[in-house]
Amino acid sequence: MIPGLDGLERFRVALEEHVATVTITAPPVNAQDRRFREEIVRVFDVLHDTADVRAVVLTGEGRAFSAGADLRERPNLAEEPGGYPRHNRLVRASFDAVMECGKPIVAAVNGAAIGAGCVLALCCDILVVAEEAFLSMTEVDVGLAGGVRHVMRFFGQSDARLMILTARRITGPELLRMNAASLCVPKDRLLEEATAIARQIAAKAPLAVQAAKRSFNLTEEMPLRDGYRYEQSQTVALARTDDTREAQRAFAEKRKPTFQGR
Repeated sequence: MIPGLDGLERFRVALEEHVATVTITAPPVNAQDRRFREEIVRVFDVLHDTADVRAVVLTGEGRAFSAGADLRERPNLAEEPGGYPRHNRLVRASFDAVMECGKPIVAAVNGAAIGAGCVLALCCDILVVAEEAFLSMTEVDVGLAGGVRHVMRFFGQSDARLMILTARRITGPELLRMNAASLCVPKDRLLEEATAIARQIAAKAPLAVQAAKRSFNLTEEMPLRDGYRYEQSQTVALARTDDTREAQRAFAEKRKPTFQGR
């Protein structure tokens, strides 16, 4: 058990070889309610601060990755003044905790990822999808319109609009064709393939990996010149660390490096 993650109801967390596997356990379809959002913030904040964790795999238990928000908890504008601002802050926090976690996250999308479930997958760094899995933004089907900005991070302009405006299911092979997913594999190989990627990341210099993730997050909206200058500043800072010196020595000596996280 990772300290700070006791008493979870919607998630199960396991740690092996510096890879934390986070499994959504909210049957029947891993819908996102208030408890789900509070717990996912806690899970990824703790993993962010756990030195022994170097990479994360996020997946769902059962037939769904996450079928989206639990609509029974959607605020009633007439009966609950202020309900939507409170609700929306927690929704944003649940996604931000995943995006801002310092450790790279591989989404192992095992089944349906709908609405908020689709956004949750797109908050991860790398997508690995099962052949029968699909992403779908169904907001227009229920008179809403959300998730556009998250979808645009992973999809080209035409495909993003196709997804949002039609609410169609984008299956595993289509996601691979659209360059939204890195791998599309049979479901029985999904966790194995996602974990292999996470272990490959975990074998690299932890401080360098975390700096690279920060660069992705912070430079996404920057002009090229400003983004590259930021990346150079990260390189200068890393050059002063023990782990970078160890990585360079190990490379020259053709051996496996030993990292201390400093």
